[in-house]
Amino acid sequence: MRLILLGPPGAGKGTQAARLVERLGIPQLSTGDMLRAAVEARTPVGLQAKEIMDRGSLVPDEVVVAIVAARIEEPDARKGFILDGFPRTVGQAEALDRMLAEKFIQLDAVIEFRVDENILVDRIVRRAKETEERGEPVRRDDNPEVFRTRVEAYRQQTAPLVDYYSRKGQLRSVDGMAPIDEVTEAIRTAIGA
Repeated sequence: MRLILLGPPGAGKGTQAARLVERLGIPQLSTGDMLRAAVEARTPVGLQAKEIMDRGSLVPDEVVVAIVAARIEEPDARKGFILDGFPRTVGQAEALDRMLAEKFIQLDAVIEFRVDENILVDRIVRRAKETEERGEPVRRDDNPEVFRTRVEAYRQQTAPLVDYYSRKGQLRSVDGMAPIDEVTEAIRTAIGA
């Protein structure tokens, strides 16, 4: 099973990805983690990414896609993977499609988490408070203003992917505001797993 999870920050993608990893036995692939691993391993693409990041620039789509391409070749990803946080733009989606086509790999589905952005802000505030009450460090992006900035970036850059994957017939939407177990069941139904 090869999946992409789409939705704004706080929509529950990470929670559901962890459940899918457990159920399907496939890895969740985070581009941030993959970039850091490639840099640490000093792979050719990792060294290229490090040079770009050291200049304070964003890593170009083709470098990120090359890192994803290398990662999905690893044994644990051969029977599938979950992409969360990538692609972020239509350009990245097009580059990903080209790379997957070259490898004769097809996506099984793109899961869109439909959410009410106003309620998401409340959810983030609650999550930060609960984290603080447990004595754990609060994520920097669990600040309401930072969160609103991230949601706006999602709306501008990533939301167009909903139309992109819908036109390709790959989009499956779930109600991300439903209770966690109901979202899990909706995803299971949407992917037929």
